[in-house]
Amino acid sequence: MIDHEVQFKRFLQKQGLKLTPSRARILEAAFSMHEHFDAEKLYDLIKADNVSLATVYRTLPLLLEAGLITRTVRIGGRDRFEHILGHPRHAHWLCENCQAVIETDLSALQSAITKEAKALKFDIRQISLNISGLCWKCKDGANDSQ
Repeated sequence: MIDHEVQFKRFLQKQGLKLTPSRARILEAAFSMHEHFDAEKLYDLIKADNVSLATVYRTLPLLLEAGLITRTVRIGGRDRFEHILGHPRHAHWLCENCQAVIETDLSALQSAITKEAKALKFDIRQISLNISGLCWKCKDGANDSQ
């Protein structure tokens, strides 16, 4: 069994729930995507497997609470998620114009964040850094997608 499946199964058992075939398929689909996704994009990937959109919406909070995915940004009225188990910490650069999400590694900032946490006697569980502005394409007027 894959690590994320084991973790989800343990989480569900603690909640008195089972890893149903639909939940397993949603988990598998979420971990197959290496980009940000919303509920509808996840649903489009698995709807042929007879998993309903309602089941996707009910399962996402379970995946969040289990620590397997995180809500990264809200764009166009929709929450976007990404899987985080085994995923390096990173920053999200959000273009306010074209809605692009660009990721960069946080290793350059990690020591400063850790130092500040230590000064505050703060135990870091998760880091989420979102920076909004304009991507280079939108800033320079080179974005054909708009």
